[in-house]
Amino acid sequence: MLLEGKKILIMGIRNKWSIAFGIAKAAYENGAKLLFTYVGEDNKQKMEELISEFEGSKAYVLNGASEDDLVRETFEKIKSENGKIDGIVHAIAHAHTEDLHNDFVFTSKDGFAHACDVSSYSFVLAARIAKELEMLNENASLVTLTYYGSTKVLEGYNVMGVAKAALEASVRYLADNLGKENIRVNSVSAGPIKTLSAKGIKDFNSILTIVEEKAPLHRNVTTTEVGNVVTFLLSEMSSSITGQVIYADNGYNIIGS
Repeated sequence: MLLEGKKILIMGIRNKWSIAFGIAKAAYENGAKLLFTYVGEDNKQKMEELISEFEGSKAYVLNGASEDDLVRETFEKIKSENGKIDGIVHAIAHAHTEDLHNDFVFTSKDGFAHACDVSSYSFVLAARIAKELEMLNENASLVTLTYYGSTKVLEGYNVMGVAKAALEASVRYLADNLGKENIRVNSVSAGPIKTLSAKGIKDFNSILTIVEEKAPLHRNVTTTEVGNVVTFLLSEMSSSITGQVIYADNGYNIIGS
């Protein structure tokens, strides 16, 4: 098993249909011990039920993934209870609904800052706090999730595309900074998946149809498939890969129109 004996922290799990859950399932099936962060103390019972199939897993509330003090407090607790970890999966993103439904030109200053803060800076922060707390084992791997809208204009993706572009640039700079400590940093650009977050994107179902029609494999990707790619990046099988955007979209990104 690719992750036998490794401890992996997954940030941003929400429900069984989320990409984070697909990643958790693949990592667990490959031997990982799983740790999670989630939003909202009142969601504790829901989260415990959600992760109950992952024997030995633990969940920690984190009500502000882009808030320095809150992340430090949660990471200190995780380290004190579990020791050092071998990987972090960042599956956190958010933009205001109006900024996804209106034309991009109408994005507010607050909306722009919010999307970049939650969707991009939170990954940089997680990496920094983990480094400062000496929380990562040697050969640790950090993985975040991005999307094709970071490089191409997709109707309705708007400010989230800008935030994901910042996230991808952050992956490259973090890979350079942390590489000297033998820590790898990568991102996975998943094809569109019908998750709770995707419901906020205008005409999302039409995007699924287009990908099915035009992608070389003529189908949409699943959370399980994305989970398998992330598991590979968390494992020693990908020990020479860092600073990359790996596409898990059935080849859609190579098509010109």
